[in-house]
Amino acid sequence: MLYLVATPIGNLADITFRAIETLKNCDYILCEDTRHSLILLQHYQIQKPLKSYHKFNEASTAESILHDLREGKNICLISDAGTPAISDPGADLVKLCIENELPVTAIPGPCAAIQAISCSGLPTDRFQFLGFLPKKEEELKRCLFNIFNYPGTTLCYESPHRLIDVLELIHKIEPDSHLVVARELTKKFEEIVRGSASFLIEYWKNHPLKGEIVLLFSPTTHSKEEQWTQLTPQEHVKWIEETYGLTRKDAIKLAAEQRNVPKRQIYNEFI
Repeated sequence: MLYLVATPIGNLADITFRAIETLKNCDYILCEDTRHSLILLQHYQIQKPLKSYHKFNEASTAESILHDLREGKNICLISDAGTPAISDPGADLVKLCIENELPVTAIPGPCAAIQAISCSGLPTDRFQFLGFLPKKEEELKRCLFNIFNYPGTTLCYESPHRLIDVLELIHKIEPDSHLVVARELTKKFEEIVRGSASFLIEYWKNHPLKGEIVLLFSPTTHSKEEQWTQLTPQEHVKWIEETYGLTRKDAIKLAAEQRNVPKRQIYNEFI
């Protein structure tokens, strides 16, 4: 059996009795960084063999893990923090286990994204999780387009050294959007700051910006559909180009997706 065991995202006390018991009774533990995981395991006096499992060796170690599972071994998979396979290594291993009819189960526990939205004050009846935002600017712009046209809360992870740049781009595109930045959740310096992109830019320029960050987007207060349904296809494409700074090709693709029509139909409007 493969056990996906959620571990604390900061406070070591945030681990379930079931998780500790499962870790103590398995044959060995797969972890991203053995040195990092040892801190938790030694704290709870868990003495089990550790094997490195991260995004750089997923493919090369998969067959060995599958072999052990076929032999009836119980293997635990943990990440550096939080729930395995959520923006962490493990999703491919789970898929392989399912394809090979090998049993998989999860031991629930901490997850930074869920922790953040639960205390964000944003709507929780509908939300999407996007993992880490794209690093390339054009991809980030397309991602923001989808975020600001999604009728619910959006959650994503971001690094401290990129947050200001992302907030500045958001300010250019949607200056009135309401955002939440949650950092160092469950840790000593936990902080949750809410406001517009411009407010957050000024705030974080005057405060130390360190640690793990969850960035949350509130659903837009105005109807995007009402906005573009009043436009012709050509006007729609030009609005996307000007607002998001995207190429004509990308703008046509996004306009076609919003209108639920083939790209060729929009493209023909410009010929």
